[in-house]
Amino acid sequence: MSYLNDLLFGVYPYIAGTVFLIGSLVRFERDQYTWKAHSSQMLSSRGFRRASNLFHVGVLVIFVGHFFGLLTPPAVFHALGISAGAKQVIAIVIGGIAGVAAFIGLTFLVRRRLTDPRVRANSSTMDIVILLALYAQLTLGLLTIPVSLFHLDGGNMLKLMAWAQNIVTFDGIEAAAVVADQGFIFKLHLLLGMTIFLLFPFSRLVHIWSVPVGYVRRPYQVVRSR
Repeated sequence: MSYLNDLLFGVYPYIAGTVFLIGSLVRFERDQYTWKAHSSQMLSSRGFRRASNLFHVGVLVIFVGHFFGLLTPPAVFHALGISAGAKQVIAIVIGGIAGVAAFIGLTFLVRRRLTDPRVRANSSTMDIVILLALYAQLTLGLLTIPVSLFHLDGGNMLKLMAWAQNIVTFDGIEAAAVVADQGFIFKLHLLLGMTIFLLFPFSRLVHIWSVPVGYVRRPYQVVRSR
């Protein structure tokens, strides 16, 4: 079991990360015409915008929360006067609200993708796979909340933070050891998250790399009638 734990949580993160980065670069170089979100709004727009907004806003909040929450050293939070227990409560409240919003939006998007004849006909196998993977990941994330409510001291959260920080500092063996005693649902959440990164270059998710950050600084376009 120790070898399996080391493989899944000490080695697999680097496999998924390598495929994520190199695969994205290769996709951009070789298949730029597929580098888009493939929006299906024109095929069926009823309720799409509301569901899409709920999903995207919720996921964005979750991603930012996970990124800074996991990778910020505990000393930084302590310096700000935030204890591990308080940080966990904040994560549960904000993550829970964002997770529910994303879950509601994605529920509609999944149903629409699978049941609308026009949308289904224009969906690839990977479109459905990645959508269901995201749906499962959101579900697992929400299921970790009631489990976390039974230990609000922040101990398990600190272990997950240590795992993420050890991964980015290339200490996979220590990272695997840190999460060895974590609950099944947390481990499954980590594994599915890494698998989504693995599938990322082969799906429509690559459009995330092309977020129009410069749009807000773009000068106004003056349009004059002839």
